[in-house]
Amino acid sequence: MEQVSSTSKTVHISVTNGYDLKGFKGDTPVTFVRAEFNQTVLGDSPKITVSPEGTAKYNFTSSFELNPDGGITLDDLAHKPLFLTVTEVLPKEKKQKEEKTLTLGQAVVDLLPLLEGEESFETVVPLHPVQGSPLETPSPVSKQCSLDVKVFVAEPLLTPAQVSASNLLKVTLEAAYSVPESFMPVGPQQNYMVGLQVPSVGEKDYPMVFKNGNLKLGGEKEPVPRPKKWPIPNILAPGANNIPDAFIVGGPYEEEEGELNHPEDRDFRNQAESIKKRIVWDLESRCYLDPSAVASFQKRVADCRLWPVEITRVPLVAVPKGKAGKLEKTEDENQLSFHGVAYVNMVPLLYPGVKRIRGAFHVYPYLDSTVFEKTKCLFSIFRDTGHHLAHNNKAGGLNSPLSKPVSKNLKEEKQPVKDKEADGRARPGDLQAPSIKSQSSDTPLEGEATLSHNLEGQQYLEAGTYIVLEIQLDKALVPKRMPEDLARRVKEMIPPRPPLTRRTGGAQKAVSDYHTQIKSISRAILEEYHRMFGKQVTKAGNDVDSETLEEQKCQLNYELNCSGKYFAFKEQLKHAVVKIVREKYLKTTAFESQEELQTFISELYVFLVDQMHVALNQSMPDETQGTASTIHNSSEQLRLFAFEAEVNENYEMAAVYYEERLVREPQNLDHWLDYGAFCLLTKDITKAQECFRKALSLNENHIHSLLLCGVLAILLENYEQAEIFFEDATCLEPTNVVAWTLLGLFYEIQNNDIRMEMAFHEASKQLQARALQTKLKSAGTIENVDDGVKIEQSFGPWGTIHDSASALKSEGLTGAKPRSFHQLSPHPNARMHPQSQGPSTVLSSLDEFIEETSKPHSESQEPIMTLQPLEPPLTQKSSNLLLKEETSKKETSKGLDSSAFLHSSPYATSQAPATIFMETIRFLMKVNAVQFVHRVLAHELLCPQGGPSCEYYLVLAQTHLLKKDFAKTEEYLQQAAQMDYLNPNVWGVKGHLYFLSGNHAEAKACYERTVSFVVDASEMHFIFLRLGQIYLEEKEYEKAKTTYMQVCKRSPSCLTWLGLGIACYRLEELTEAEDALSEANALNNYNAEVWAYLALVCLKVGRQLEAEQAYKYTLKLKLKNEALLAEINSVQEMVGFGDPSF
Repeated sequence: MEQVSSTSKTVHISVTNGYDLKGFKGDTPVTFVRAEFNQTVLGDSPKITVSPEGTAKYNFTSSFELNPDGGITLDDLAHKPLFLTVTEVLPKEKKQKEEKTLTLGQAVVDLLPLLEGEESFETVVPLHPVQGSPLETPSPVSKQCSLDVKVFVAEPLLTPAQVSASNLLKVTLEAAYSVPESFMPVGPQQNYMVGLQVPSVGEKDYPMVFKNGNLKLGGEKEPVPRPKKWPIPNILAPGANNIPDAFIVGGPYEEEEGELNHPEDRDFRNQAESIKKRIVWDLESRCYLDPSAVASFQKRVADCRLWPVEITRVPLVAVPKGKAGKLEKTEDENQLSFHGVAYVNMVPLLYPGVKRIRGAFHVYPYLDSTVFEKTKCLFSIFRDTGHHLAHNNKAGGLNSPLSKPVSKNLKEEKQPVKDKEADGRARPGDLQAPSIKSQSSDTPLEGEATLSHNLEGQQYLEAGTYIVLEIQLDKALVPKRMPEDLARRVKEMIPPRPPLTRRTGGAQKAVSDYHTQIKSISRAILEEYHRMFGKQVTKAGNDVDSETLEEQKCQLNYELNCSGKYFAFKEQLKHAVVKIVREKYLKTTAFESQEELQTFISELYVFLVDQMHVALNQSMPDETQGTASTIHNSSEQLRLFAFEAEVNENYEMAAVYYEERLVREPQNLDHWLDYGAFCLLTKDITKAQECFRKALSLNENHIHSLLLCGVLAILLENYEQAEIFFEDATCLEPTNVVAWTLLGLFYEIQNNDIRMEMAFHEASKQLQARALQTKLKSAGTIENVDDGVKIEQSFGPWGTIHDSASALKSEGLTGAKPRSFHQLSPHPNARMHPQSQGPSTVLSSLDEFIEETSKPHSESQEPIMTLQPLEPPLTQKSSNLLLKEETSKKETSKGLDSSAFLHSSPYATSQAPATIFMETIRFLMKVNAVQFVHRVLAHELLCPQGGPSCEYYLVLAQTHLLKKDFAKTEEYLQQAAQMDYLNPNVWGVKGHLYFLSGNHAEAKACYERTVSFVVDASEMHFIFLRLGQIYLEEKEYEKAKTTYMQVCKRSPSCLTWLGLGIACYRLEELTEAEDALSEANALNNYNAEVWAYLALVCLKVGRQLEAEQAYKYTLKLKLKNEALLAEINSVQEMVGFGDPSF
């Protein structure tokens, strides 16, 4: 190939010592070393006598010249080794004129390090014995024979820049499997050859031909690892054929880049590679590519994705001695037979970071029209140079055919070829015409006789023949960004924000320390009081008059002052007061005036006295007061409430719930991702980007955060950042199907087809590998055999397991504080609950159910705050009125988590996605990235493994339902139902369609069908809610009650308890109704309808104060249901109270 430098350079080879040598005759044979390169003898060493220990000091140096303009080139160094042959000189016998010599062994030196920029290298190369050599049977004590070799040049052959810009191509031909049955090992000897052309600078192409394939019968697989061999003829020692440190290692079929890498091909390949005939080469040929050749190679791969690799069979010609001149008369182009071709897709070499392609490729009959159509190849390496094959096709002849300059007119008279390389490669300039044109070229083949059929080549198809080929580059054509660089770029865009360390001080800590000191001093004063007056108090009991108490107080003050304890108490409290002044009031400098100082002291005194009372009440509580409970909704409950508000299009309330989660746990990245997905739903792209970037700043290695940042970058048309996010995701988790698919979609937007194919191919490979692994794993659903209830693992939407038992005790966004027990206020801490005047309270069956369902988030808290009724409550109903059977399933209900019913679908998750695009669609739908979904749906429609499916039409229906396009939604749902009539998700979405469009009768039928399925749909929570609402509208209260009971058991919320309370109220089950409404009020005390029904219940049971308070908050929260408000007024008039305004 074209070389980088035009100056000739000398390569020196020095052989210093030989070890463990022995000869045919005697223990001290006389030997010499001969150096050969490029079929040229470089020189012989002096004849050296081997020592008894087997050591010979040759100290022999030879050299050869590198001349790019003619002679030995850099490409020769790449694919040709240096041979060192050790020969024994036998002693002369009588009447013997010349010395006899016998070859002992041959060593091979790979000169490749010189092309890597090294000036010199030293190595110990093994000396491989020839057949019959005494070195074949080494003694047990001795090691393998070896030679010390040093190779050096005066200066490096290539500069560092040239080394960096050049490349080395290695092509390994392993074998052809399942060859035609007509290939027989008996009969005339055949030369099985495979060839391809390597593009170079300009219009020059270099043929790379592998000859002398070994036809084998089936019976066993080829061993792995096995050594690769030099494509060099006439190597004397069998062991010298092997390339040092180069092995064929094989690998799983699924990881190959060829055509037979699918699971359905496994059985055929196992059979073909074990019991069928095959032709084995195991040859590796190399080609040095200088910088300009690298550019030409890369352009050719981009223009012509499929490269032809030809295979043929030529009979070996035996040439009698002395008749070499008659060879041309026996030449016959028809000797070329079984001409086939394999099409190798070279595009993966243009993928970032890819340096190697290995795979199995089908062999097809060679037909000019087909080859030209697929590869734009203008001539065949075998047919159009076939008249030269016979020259080098003698038994034991050279290893590859020669080529000649190719004329544009292929019928041109053939000229004899001169100056050919021994291994069959053409000299630079031999091939001038381009053999492969770009795909845009429409140049016809001139004067070529089109081969209309190829009967012999057809046998390759019938037999299912394929070749296993490996193409490897020393450096990737397209560099891949290093993970460190990607991580650095991500940090530049989104600097990591470590969680803030908690301050040990602060205002709250200062007040807490003050409380501690007050309690300590109060205990000390009480101890002093008991010491002084304990006996008097014991005798007097509770009959101590005020005068006695005042006298005791004066004596106590006198004792404290006289003993110095009063002063000690002041000193003990001083530090806590100073901290309050500094931390709470932020006073650290002197006051400007005396008036300002007096004002501050007055304010501080009031605060300190108030806090003293707080501390004293904590240490000596009033036993007559009831304790107010603190009920905090768990993070998963808040997520459920927010999701309810989303579905009901109450986005303002949903935002409140999401923000409350962020206030409670600002370092929880799942909360930021949920809020970002909500912002995508409301089309607030900028805020969604802020949320996703905040999540990424909390954990820069979180895959979903990276992907969502990339998606948002695309939506905002910031494509450079999007590429960095997606590439970083694929580097951090190379097995993530969604990451590779989104990267491919990004490249599609950029019109980069090659990288798009690369990303989609990698995603498909990972999905296929995961499918094989999941077959070995059991299902993720645990079945409770005793109760017959399926309990699903509660996975959050971002892949983390959420436990609803980990409820937080911090306050939400409302910031309201608990009121006293007798005050009813709209705060989650207040809960209406009937309680009797006596110490014993009889709980209904609903109470027991509420206790069980609230345990995961409230069992570690104080008792529920109750409301003191003015009149005795109603008599409790019998337990069979509500949830009679639920008390026997307490343990089962404990493990339920509301998050399991939000985004998870037992029906959907039990079926793995068939394509990479459907898995990506699921991810995008989960985060409300609907803008991106339609692009992915287009790929799903065209995907060979995809196409129109039930899930495909279901996703289309859901996207149009979000747009309120009811006509399109109904059309797609009909298509989905036709494909899978028993899919509960189809009927669930159908019910939502009819419900939103106002057709509640059809919605009811669809919801009832969905509930009746054995397998749940993905949104059972809202199916139950809406079905219960329809039952209430149609006054089917028993059905409504049963429906709401089911959803309260699965995923309790304010709306579920409200529906249950309404149903019980309409059934005149007032106690159960009040319990359910109290639970709803505890979960959300800003729901006006809950307060309205609580007012109705209190009016019916005759509790005036509670009825008035509930009615007050009903009006304050602006109840919109006019009919319900009229019903309350009617009941108020009937009972004569409840509206204090009259």
